[in-house]
Amino acid sequence: MAVKKVTVTLPEELVAALGAAAREDGVPLSRLVASAAESELRRRVGRRLVADWQAEHGAFTLEEIAAARAEMATADAQALSGPGQAAA
Repeated sequence: MAVKKVTVTLPEELVAALGAAAREDGVPLSRLVASAAESELRRRVGRRLVADWQAEHGAFTLEEIAAARAEMATADAQALSGPGQAAA
């Protein structure tokens, strides 16, 4: 993957916290920041897809939202359980 060096201005406290998080994860600061930016772009795409769907089909009901949250919680529990462990 091609990379490009850029300059951004961030609050000192944020840079310190990001640096600590990168060291904790054992990754370069640039990788941590790139991952955060990628996550934000994925969230934006998701929000746009939901907005487009709702514009065509109407707003989600409270029941649909509750069902989706339950499904996501189950998926999170499965993803976070270690190999060979039952999900909570």
